Amino acid sequence: MTRHMSRRTHLALALVLLAASASACGQRKSKLDGATTGSGGGGSAATSTSTAGNTADGGKTQVRLCDNVTTVALDQLPKSRGEAQAVADQLMDQWRRQHPDQEWETEVRRSWTVKPPFENKSVLEGQQAEGASYGRYTKTDILAWARESERAAMEGARVFHNGGELGSTISVSCDMCHPDAANTHPETYPKFQVQLGRVALLRDMINWCLQHPVRAPAMSADDPRMRAMEAYILAQRQGTPLNYGKH
Repeated sequence: MTRHMSRRTHLALALVLLAASASACGQRKSKLDGATTGSGGGGSAATSTSTAGNTADGGKTQVRLCDNVTTVALDQLPKSRGEAQAVADQLMDQWRRQHPDQEWETEVRRSWTVKPPFENKSVLEGQQAEGASYGRYTKTDILAWARESERAAMEGARVFHNGGELGSTISVSCDMCHPDAANTHPETYPKFQVQLGRVALLRDMINWCLQHPVRAPAMSADDPRMRAMEAYILAQRQGTPLNYGKH
């Protein structure tokens, strides 16, 4: 049970920090440029942020929010979900006080609810071309598509809420900052991400948050956990218009 709680806590804190960074990172570009490079150059942002989570002065462990500016220094690493949530709350409290003009989705349900996939009933209407590669489908096909799509999103929700699955060393999971994947804005990628100093995909920002706020190893693009989290995050933004490059 202790190990299970530790995994959940790790993932929760990671997501909390990812959500905060998704909101803060895009809107604090000028400050981030100065804080991460010291000269306004974006190319060194990734190098400077690679120190996040290292031992700070006095032997304390530094945990950095995804905006690459907000930090807390820990005497001891969190060992439970509750302790990890307290760290996430400290970071978010600092960020809110520094950005009183920014909205934050505080009332989002923490329910692991996954939005259902598109019904695709229209596929069964009208004339389906004989011999076409995509045609002559049945209700069984439609149900199978929905079941498999939802299964992928559900697996992503499981990983998203589980610090152990994320590999966090401080019991943090993504939902601590991003309940129900709120404020992750996958519809805005690809976009220039200041922390990385380059144009990033959603998975790139997920990995940045894993390595810094969550303090976990990065995942490869074809890692089943990464694919599942992308599916979950995108599912939660169903119906949102694409707007790549938006900050």
